[in-house]
Amino acid sequence: MVSPAELDRLAHDYYLSDGIADHHIENELQRASAPRILAQLPPRGRVLEMGHGDGLLTEALVAGGFDVDLVEGSPVLCAAAERRHGMRLRVHQAMFEDFRPPAAYDSVLALHVLEHVAAPVVALRHIASWLRPGGSLIVVVPNRCSIHRRVALRMGLISALDDLSPRDHLVGHLRVYDMAMLEAELAAAGLIVEHRFGSFLKAVPNGMMLDYPDALLAALDAVSEALPPEALANIGLRARKPG
Repeated sequence: MVSPAELDRLAHDYYLSDGIADHHIENELQRASAPRILAQLPPRGRVLEMGHGDGLLTEALVAGGFDVDLVEGSPVLCAAAERRHGMRLRVHQAMFEDFRPPAAYDSVLALHVLEHVAAPVVALRHIASWLRPGGSLIVVVPNRCSIHRRVALRMGLISALDDLSPRDHLVGHLRVYDMAMLEAELAAAGLIVEHRFGSFLKAVPNGMMLDYPDALLAALDAVSEALPPEALANIGLRARKPG
């Protein structure tokens, strides 16, 4: 089991580090995709975000007027979130597997969470217990079938579509997903898939995109709306808790 100290180390090595060459790419894509994520949420209701990361989605949720809680295992990132948002955000410093919410949520955001956990279906069942009956879980994960992974396979940069790159290891990924795999895990956790979506038309690995201007990155995300999710860098589902 990962400890809070290990999460703090990851926070310093990645989220709070100035030495990550592709950080601006990931941040621009988070900003560009935030409206797509927020569109999955009811306009009024209690929302829980799992993990703070760079805090860009938290910022969008708070700015959008949502009633937001954050659960984060890293004390360092919890402190950063509290400094940034104050009373506009309720912060719970807890490991996901230990978290017990004070009340049920209308929506939970598990964005780039499942690829980090050892037992995804167990985690999903636990997350589902945080939702009210009829509440929604929004999940986003990296897509093993993305165009950029297919290109990398053709170039010999990876030997299989689900190979983990050095960057995957840096940020703690244990796996990548395809849509069928993700849907099967949600179904095994007793959740009903209602909507499928994706983000970012990515043709090459991040290391080949370092000089892409932000306008190009935003356009590559925006065009995602017209493309099948299975071709995009990230895939997402909105699923409902029965009841």
